[in-house]
Parts: sequence; C-alpha cells; structure tokens
Amino acid sequence: MSLKTKTPRESYSMLTEFVLPNDTNTLGNLMGGRLLHWMDIAAAIAAHRHCGRVVVTASVNNVSFNQPIRLGEIVTLEAKVSRAFTSSMEVFIDVWVENNTNGEKKKCNEAIYTFVAVDQLGNPINVPQLVPETNEEKARFDSALRRRQLSLILAGKMKPQEATELKALFL
Repeated sequence: MSLKTKTPRESYSMLTEFVLPNDTNTLGNLMGGRLLHWMDIAAAIAAHRHCGRVVVTASVNNVSFNQPIRLGEIVTLEAKVSRAFTSSMEVFIDVWVENNTNGEKKKCNEAIYTFVAVDQLGNPINVPQLVPETNEEKARFDSALRRRQLSLILAGKMKPQEATELKALFL
C-alpha cells in the first residue's frame, strides 16, 4: 500500500444525527455518552479514510461540552485528521447543532481523538503524512505536536526536557 501524503479534505467525515427521545436525559438534552459515541464513529471514519486501514481508538484527548443539545435538534459532526504521526492520527471533531424550526446552525462542542492504524493482527502500521492547507488546518496541525508531547509526558513515555515544542511555548 502506498503511503501517499494526504490533505485534511481527503481525511474527512461528516455524520448527521437527529436527537430522538431515546438519546436524551430527563431534561430533554442529548446525553454526553451518546455524543461521545457519535464522535468516535465520525472520527474513526476520517482516520480510516486517511490511511485506508483498520483503525482503533487510542485516546479521547479532549471533549468540550459547551452547550446542551436539545431533543429534536439536528447534530452534524465534522471530523478531520489534524495530524498524522508514525502510526497514529489526531482527529479533530467539530459539533454543530441545527435548530429544527428556524434552521440556524451553530458550533456547540468539539473534541480531539487519537487513532492508531493496525494490521490484521492488531499491530501498529505506518500511516500517510498529512499536509494542511488552510490557516485553521495549519494551526491544528502545529498544535497537535504539542498535545502529543504533553500526552507522552503524562504517560511516562517522554521526558519533559525532550518536549521541544512544549518548551518553545515558554522560552
């Protein structure tokens, strides 16, 4: 398989869901677990499109529940690979809500997931690199390395003095 460099547009997925009664809590708001499930699916599709291989969720790095999503609203999740490393990919998910009466759309949540591409035996395999194009893609690409270094330090897999991108923020 070729490891051709890809763009975020080639490593993209969009998922749209209607918030039904079974998706909500007693206040009529979308349950956080249901949103996490939808985000995992959208992000997995984007990661799979990037590398064309089986991908597994390695971590949920950040989730922001900025506002409730209500019963009857339409939720659209836009997932894009923000950076590819050796075998892992960071995927940024933007969550938009559409009011079903007036059609107004607004961003309400976001998340960052990490996926790893694996072979048939579950061993990590290399993934194509990513070339960001827009300013937003470039900003997310650059910050992905800092987030990765922080995660590696917290997991004990990197020494703080080795985190050059993080140190650069403070020098």
